Amino acid sequence: MSSMNLPGARQARAAVRRLRPLGSSASYWERRYRAGGTSGAGSYGRNAAVKAEVVNRVVREHQVGSIVEFGCGDGNQLSLIEVPSYVGLDVSAAAIEMCAARFAGDESKSFFRYDPGHFVDRSRVFARDLALSQEVIFHLVEDDVFELYMDHLFDAAERFVLICSSDLDLRPTKHVRHRVFTRWVSQHRPEWVLAEQVPNPLPQDASSGEGMLADFYLYTRAPS
Repeated sequence: MSSMNLPGARQARAAVRRLRPLGSSASYWERRYRAGGTSGAGSYGRNAAVKAEVVNRVVREHQVGSIVEFGCGDGNQLSLIEVPSYVGLDVSAAAIEMCAARFAGDESKSFFRYDPGHFVDRSRVFARDLALSQEVIFHLVEDDVFELYMDHLFDAAERFVLICSSDLDLRPTKHVRHRVFTRWVSQHRPEWVLAEQVPNPLPQDASSGEGMLADFYLYTRAPS
C-alpha cells in the first residue's frame, strides 16, 4: 500500500483542506487590491446606492445599533451605511489597510483581517445586532470556505442576518460560484427564519452585464 493511501495520510490531507487559511478566493482578492483594484462595480454607483438604501432602512426600522460585516472590501460601500457601531472583517489585509486609512478619524468603525480557517469566536467577541454579507457568498468558490463563512456569519448575529446575494446554482467564471445559500440556512440554521426578501431593483442585463444578480434576505431568530 502506498504511503499516500494510508489512513493517517488521508486524514492529514483532509485536515490541510479544512484548515486552509486563505483559499484561492482570498488570494485573488488580495492580489486584486494590492494591484490597485477595487471591490468592484457592486460597491460603486447605482449598485452601491441600492444596497445602502436597503441596509439603512433595516437599521432604522429595527433600531439596529451595531453591525459586523463579513467582507467589508475597500470601504466604499461602507461609506454609505449609517449605523452607530460597525466592525468590518475581510480576508484581504490590503482591504483592511484601505479601510483603516479611509476611516482613520471615525471611532465608531473597527476593522480586522478575517481568516476563516483560524477564526474561533466562542466568547462571541465579534457578535453584533446584525451580521451583514453583501455580495460575498458567490465569490466563495471553495466549499470548505463557504461552510466556514456561513457558520461564522450566523454565529456573529445577535438579532438579524442580512444577506445580499444570488440564490442559484451556477459557476460562470473561475472566481464566481453562485450557490443556493437559502438551502444551507434551512438545513444548518433552522432556528433562523426568513423575515423579509427584497427583490433586486436593478436586475442584471444579460447583454451588458450591468446590474445585479443579488436579492436581499433578512433573517431573524424563530420565536422560541
